[in-house]
Amino acid sequence: MLCLPLAAVLSGCAPSHDTGAPVKQQLPASHVDNTLPVALQNGWPQSTWWEDYHDPQLNNLINSALSNAPDMQVAQQRIKLAEAQAQMAQSQLGPEVDFGANVERQQMSAEGLMGPFATHEGGGPWYTNGTLGLTAGWDLDLWGKNRALVQSRIGMVKARSAELAQTRQVLASSVARLYWQWQTEAGIKQVLEQVKQEQSSIISVDKALYSRGITSSVEGAENDISVSKTDQQLTEVAGNMKEIEARLMALTNSQSSALSLHQVALPAVKTQMPASLGYDLLARRPDLQEANWYIQSSMSEVDAAKAAFYPDINLMGFLQQDALHLSDLFKHSANQMGITAGLTLPIFDSGRLNANLDIADAQRDLSVANYNKAVVDAVNQVAKTASQLETLMEKNQQQQQVMKDSDRVVQQAQARLSAGILSGSQVSMAKLPSLQEQIGSLRLQGQWVDASIQLTSALGGGYHYTGK
Repeated sequence: MLCLPLAAVLSGCAPSHDTGAPVKQQLPASHVDNTLPVALQNGWPQSTWWEDYHDPQLNNLINSALSNAPDMQVAQQRIKLAEAQAQMAQSQLGPEVDFGANVERQQMSAEGLMGPFATHEGGGPWYTNGTLGLTAGWDLDLWGKNRALVQSRIGMVKARSAELAQTRQVLASSVARLYWQWQTEAGIKQVLEQVKQEQSSIISVDKALYSRGITSSVEGAENDISVSKTDQQLTEVAGNMKEIEARLMALTNSQSSALSLHQVALPAVKTQMPASLGYDLLARRPDLQEANWYIQSSMSEVDAAKAAFYPDINLMGFLQQDALHLSDLFKHSANQMGITAGLTLPIFDSGRLNANLDIADAQRDLSVANYNKAVVDAVNQVAKTASQLETLMEKNQQQQQVMKDSDRVVQQAQARLSAGILSGSQVSMAKLPSLQEQIGSLRLQGQWVDASIQLTSALGGGYHYTGK
């Protein structure tokens, strides 16, 4: 018999319309060939991958950025806000009990509702009445609307936690890339100073020969132009180094007036890559986990929007002392209590509930679409960066052979100098091409290191979601 009234109540609810099939989530394996170069397959990167460089200077910079960067502070505050919102939603699931008390002094009207209590005084008597006691209420949440909102807020907390991990790995990779770019520029500056030294040696000899009428002024002018070009390059390199220092200071939130860095050699490139991508990439990329939790949160919002079409059933109760005369407030006869069951049934709302459901559905589909795009971008980013890294590895190997050949030319020139066949200026001229190759080698090595850091970042920077 109870089923018939319940069916009648539910049939009276505001009708919901069909919102269509939701957008489906895609997976990495469905997009591209995710087999990675064999030469780069050494497993996933570690969470503190930068420590593999064994550079205390770099470690200090990254630790400073992770501790002081404004981006980290913003991400941490977003987590706190999401946790507070989740606690607020959680509080709606349980009962609520309040204590209240009031005292009222009033003159009764002899002609009003309380007339029988009035005396024959013209304005009626004065009374001091009081009430105190407990009131309680509980939304039974039979259709799970509040529970769905709690799950939505929990999803947001997890999304914000993944956002913090993403901020962390982006900061670490940005600092590491800038640091090695600075070291590359510092190495190039050192070689350019050697180039200028050799050019100055050539000019000194050339001036001596010109004063004796052995060479023409044209050769001297050409050498002067070469020195000027080297000075331009040195100025450009110095400017690049200052710009990098400023960016590092911003990332680390440094309060000092200048960043004190000393030069170190560029490191050997070591990559950490799995044999293939696939489902594991979803757990290794914090941005993908963030997007996934936004989906979970939005799906719970849809559940809450659907549950809003059904009636709300609330229980309310009170246990009080109530007396018309304050002196009688604590008498047993002043006790009163009651329980109320309330039902709120949406029947006609001008389309508000359907519009709310459409918004929740659209937000869910948008979250799924953003996730699918992020998956495609992530897999392509890894594949592209791995390809670039492999190409740079081959170029560096080829450059090493070029360096060996140019060094052999310099060694031969020095041997001829010792034999008295060549002059010192001719040896300096033989060194210039070798020094230029050193600059090219440094740039390639710097690009190789930079690409390896980008690949580490593309693989999640050591992040691993384990479901806990």
